[in-house]
Amino acid sequence: MKVPKERNTMESLENDVKIGKEIESDLARLLCLLATHLPKDIKKRIEEMAENENDAAAKKVYDCMLENMSLADSLARPLCQDTGIPNFYVKAGADFPLLGSLENIIKNAAARAFRDAPLRPNAVDPFTSKNTGNNEGPLAPYIDWQIVEGNEAEITAYLCGGGCSLPGFALVLTPGEGIEKAKDLIIAKVLEKGVNACPPLILGVGIGASADIAGKLSKKALLRKIGSVNADPHAAALEKELFEKVNLLRIGPSGMGGAESVLAVNVEFGVRHPATFAVALATGCWATRRATFRIGSDLKITTEDF
Repeated sequence: MKVPKERNTMESLENDVKIGKEIESDLARLLCLLATHLPKDIKKRIEEMAENENDAAAKKVYDCMLENMSLADSLARPLCQDTGIPNFYVKAGADFPLLGSLENIIKNAAARAFRDAPLRPNAVDPFTSKNTGNNEGPLAPYIDWQIVEGNEAEITAYLCGGGCSLPGFALVLTPGEGIEKAKDLIIAKVLEKGVNACPPLILGVGIGASADIAGKLSKKALLRKIGSVNADPHAAALEKELFEKVNLLRIGPSGMGGAESVLAVNVEFGVRHPATFAVALATGCWATRRATFRIGSDLKITTEDF
């Protein structure tokens, strides 16, 4: 087993605090950027859909979306009034030097972005219906952890809005119902609630042994790059089939009709129990604000999303 070097001197502790504050500041700045800019792949996809659209009403909606992106950029204002609740998906190396303090760094960065962007307060107590006023509370911001080998860290941030979550679900089917029933449920839910999620949509589909596993996989699928394809041929075929079938609904941008209704369909899966077939759907709106930030071994933050 590799024994880490001792880092318990006062000088090293002070240096860790200083570097942690620098990362916190950089991460807060990038979160503000995330609220006001779409990542390159989503922006490119919307521009392509606008270019390919022939329906007059749909083209006007796309024009509004493109103008909205331009104004948000030039004025440094959030793309949408619903700036969501920050979600973070962390993949950290076991030897990352600030692993023990990374959670506090992320939470402090989220708090700074709340003040600086500014982000709308969206954290509401489920029992009292009172807003906490600062986007903080139990599991807010939400942080999902994966510890891997190495000395670097990767943080995918997602501003999870309310409307785009409305079509989501997670449930457990019998194996006899299986994949065909899952397809029907996904299409039916998009038809029922898709307009509420500000289409065109990104659909994240998760399949696994239980509802919680499927739900987690669906959210991670939602955060994949536009144009990525699952390496498994069965999952890739499901992505293609659902993409085509949902577009046949002709929901279009903002529900105005049109050639396309989805930006992408991404599927992630795990093995299931012989007696269960769990499926979940997570949806993202046209303004899906997610980006991945990498903290290298030099403790500098970089991103390729903007």
